[in-house]
Amino acid sequence: MVRTLEDLKVTAREFVRYTRPRAEGATLVTLSGELGAGKTAFTKAVAEAFGVTDTVTSPTFVLEKIYALPQGMAFARLVHIDAYRLSGGKELAPLGFDEIMKDAKNLVFLEWPERVKDALPLPAATIAIAALSDGSRTFSYG
Repeated sequence: MVRTLEDLKVTAREFVRYTRPRAEGATLVTLSGELGAGKTAFTKAVAEAFGVTDTVTSPTFVLEKIYALPQGMAFARLVHIDAYRLSGGKELAPLGFDEIMKDAKNLVFLEWPERVKDALPLPAATIAIAALSDGSRTFSYG
């Protein structure tokens, strides 16, 4: 149960500690949850845990943001994609999704995977975030 920003940061640090690159290509993590559930907040906390100093914001209107990770990390880039405005997997092509997924140095966080599921490989992790009436969040991992 995530109740505070510090709880979210702890959850993100735990996620980073156990996430490793895949040999066969990018590591895809899907993030599901209603609007405002905390998908971007979690991505921001993960980026911070990796040492990203850039301001991490929602890619809702630009669809994709790529952040360089500090040298010495298991991954070179954090790719953050928001598929909320997409209506199928074919709309990932202009983002260079196929090329992004070929690079094992990419950690890809994809929000709203249900909108583009026809183009997604099997994710390394699926995270569902639910906002509760008391303002806390639950995270389910798969």
